[in-house]
Amino acid sequence: MTPIWRTLSTPVREPSPATAPDGRTAVSQDGRTVGFLRLGVGAIGILLPPALPLGNWLFAEFRGLSTSGFWPESMSGSYYTSTRNVFVGSLCALGVFLICYRFDRRDDRWSTAAGVCAIGVALCPTTADNPTSFQQTVGALHLVLAALLYLVLALFSILSFRDPRLAQSRWATRGYLAAGVLIPVSLLFAMLAALTHLGTDWPVRPVYLCEWLATWAFGGAWTAAAVELAAADSASRRTGVTPVAGT
Repeated sequence: MTPIWRTLSTPVREPSPATAPDGRTAVSQDGRTVGFLRLGVGAIGILLPPALPLGNWLFAEFRGLSTSGFWPESMSGSYYTSTRNVFVGSLCALGVFLICYRFDRRDDRWSTAAGVCAIGVALCPTTADNPTSFQQTVGALHLVLAALLYLVLALFSILSFRDPRLAQSRWATRGYLAAGVLIPVSLLFAMLAALTHLGTDWPVRPVYLCEWLATWAFGGAWTAAAVELAAADSASRRTGVTPVAGT
């Protein structure tokens, strides 16, 4: 079996614009680039949730400080911890990957919108303790952008990666659907936990756990989509037919 990194690093013919069977117009971005961008988005989604509390704990250990409270109340709460730069940098990278992503006209709009939201979340801090009116406004904008980001990523799992034009297995289709549903459901539980102040005295906050699930859901979906594209490309090269991204 060819490793995914070797498949993705193999040059693929640059496609010309085409019209997909369902009427969606494809764009010129080769399968290698699409695969790398999907893998980048997926890697950030999978690695970021555990990296934030682990990073806070490591920073405290190296500085000889107390490690109590190393787990943020939420992922956005990392703004006010030692892993602020990790959080902001990861979101900026996520935004760049999404904005650069090109597959077809509809997905291009979605990914661009999601990328702008990701960068907006990075640049607009969540509300701090004892905030000023300006900080409250910025914090509200942060929440709106974060919600939009997650919802657009859920649409990718439900409507884009479950592609009827591909010979997907039933398990793959169900997996994408489950990821797409898990994202808004997890966000709903996170909102309820925040409004009811559930687990505010717990070592690990329920809000963070719900956000972790939502982030892993889109991370897993984008990673699976990258692997699926690499497998399709490998199979097409064996048969002598070069796949065109977005068709």
